[in-house]
Amino acid sequence: MDPERRFELNKNEPDISAQISWIYTHDLDSTTVFYADVLGLECSRDAGDARIFRTAANAYIGLCRAFSDRVVEPRGGMISIVTGNVDAWYRRLLGKGLVIDDPPHRLEQFGIYTFFVSDPNGYRIEFQQFDA
Repeated sequence: MDPERRFELNKNEPDISAQISWIYTHDLDSTTVFYADVLGLECSRDAGDARIFRTAANAYIGLCRAFSDRVVEPRGGMISIVTGNVDAWYRRLLGKGLVIDDPPHRLEQFGIYTFFVSDPNGYRIEFQQFDA
């Protein structure tokens, strides 16, 4: 279904104004350094034990100190950041000393150009751009 047509069909549904993907950590300070200083993301909200970083106009990654029943469990999940310049991100992160598994490459089955890194907790972060 055409995404624009789907939007038209759902125009009477409640709106969604933003999206936050939350990850949990035992070391909020080093995780914050990674997202702020290494990735260069803007911290748009700091609530002490929870910090929210903007990735796009209305998209965010939330970091939260693990508490109660929250667990640090990076297996099986991934954050994908869509960009128009995967190669520039690759060069930037190499320059920051980040260990990158493989250089940017095409995944034909998904029609993307991509590479992966891991944050200090082991969460996988993918930088991708869609093939034209």
